[in-house]
Amino acid sequence: MQDYCKVCAREYAKQWDQRKRRERRELKNPAVPTGCKRCHGCDEVKPHSEWHRNANASDGLSSRCKACRAIEDREAHLKSKYGLTEAQRDEMIAAQRGLCVICLKAPAEHVDHCHETGRVRGVLCFNCNTAIGLLAEDTDAMSRAADYLEGNPWKPTLVAPGVYRLPS
Repeated sequence: MQDYCKVCAREYAKQWDQRKRRERRELKNPAVPTGCKRCHGCDEVKPHSEWHRNANASDGLSSRCKACRAIEDREAHLKSKYGLTEAQRDEMIAAQRGLCVICLKAPAEHVDHCHETGRVRGVLCFNCNTAIGLLAEDTDAMSRAADYLEGNPWKPTLVAPGVYRLPS
């Protein structure tokens, strides 16, 4: 026979469980001041402002700090999108002497890949990688752009009524 009704016993058990969880957390992290949390990734104590929100966590914060999550997200992105590790990407950058292979000025930071085959071609600067993407990887458009920059006028010649020949 119980001393409490089912509703009261359930509420008592819930409060007891929450209290015990809090006590275990405090025993596990004794040196963590109020308003701070220890990161499971870097094991540093940081203020709550250094954490992403997580509504499912007991304290409302994610288990790893923003910096650790950014590192993990970057590694996961390289692996899932390009099949590369950070070490492999760094080797490619070192082989390029740290510079974009197109403009030879800006630092190489963005992985360039073929959108048809998925093959990684190299690491470029933001501007060169964007330019290739905006030209839709069309080599004819790129050569016309190069001609244009060299000062060659782009004017189609009329061959027959309604038929134009593009400059080669």
